[in-house]
Amino acid sequence: MLHTTHTARITGPIEVVAHDGHARTIPVGPCLVEELSGDLVDIVWGAAGEKSAVVPTAAAEDAEREGWLVLLD
Repeated sequence: MLHTTHTARITGPIEVVAHDGHARTIPVGPCLVEELSGDLVDIVWGAAGEKSAVVPTAAAEDAEREGWLVLLD
């Protein structure tokens, strides 16, 4: 299945739940948003893309509506 990847920018803190169940914050800065199968997206950030979080598409859309996630392409 083809996955679409967007360049994006986090402009405000986005809270996600990590694999260990603890809340984490995706920091402000550049990122990639990859659409995955189903209703999920993977947000990738870090100097070398070493950090990522899989979140429900609805959560990413909410962040976009709030202005915290801006797709650049």
